[in-house]
Amino acid sequence: LSFYQTAGTPSTIRFVGLDNFIFLVQDPTFYVAILNTLGYTLAFVLIQLPAALLLAVILNSKRVRGRNLFRFAFFAPHLVGQVFVAVIFGLLLANNGPINALINQFLPTAELNWKTDPILARPAVIIASLWLSVGYGMIYFLASPQAIDRDLSEAADVDGAGRWAQFWHITLPGIRPVLIFMILVTTIVGFQLFELPYVLFQGGGPGQAGLTIGSDLFGYGIEIGDIGYAAAIGWGLAIMILVVSLIQIRVMRAGRDDA
Repeated sequence: LSFYQTAGTPSTIRFVGLDNFIFLVQDPTFYVAILNTLGYTLAFVLIQLPAALLLAVILNSKRVRGRNLFRFAFFAPHLVGQVFVAVIFGLLLANNGPINALINQFLPTAELNWKTDPILARPAVIIASLWLSVGYGMIYFLASPQAIDRDLSEAADVDGAGRWAQFWHITLPGIRPVLIFMILVTTIVGFQLFELPYVLFQGGGPGQAGLTIGSDLFGYGIEIGDIGYAAAIGWGLAIMILVVSLIQIRVMRAGRDDA
């Protein structure tokens, strides 16, 4: 399909060779989508994973009462999907919504237009995405410490190692395979981000702040009907995910060899 130009009906399909890819590398909208997607993906990796790991460490402690209830509560948002979360946060982030009402209790003069201000639109997507996905990472990090040899922790206690030292030298190396897996998965999910910003902003958002590669593909393929160019965008997305994943794997392996 990426070698054809289509207009939604079989009678208008014609072979164009590499024209779709040539237009792709010259399309400024595509580069906006790339920058937005990279920004969201980087935010997910740098914020979501540490937050999920922190939750796992806290909820893995026997000192926390009702920890199974908290585990379910944090994981439950992942079960509802991006569209539902976008609808919920569309209501929460409305000008007269509860989030602005709470902020106005401390900053009465603040006027935050989450869905119309390009500066606030991106944090809105990140906040909604984190609420959806932090619990997913937490589940993996909760399971990984079970494989760590308890004798190491007991020996560290005998030697007088503190909690931070035990986490840095025992827990973190022990969950390294899960951490590598979560970085890869989070990166791929970030590159595929589409439904949440598209539904939240009903399109590309203010100043194209919600335009991702996925929504750019959807716009050309479904809304405009140019399936051929949408297929070219899909190939571009697949290649980017492949390149980034290979780089991550290589860096992680190099770090493991150095260790």
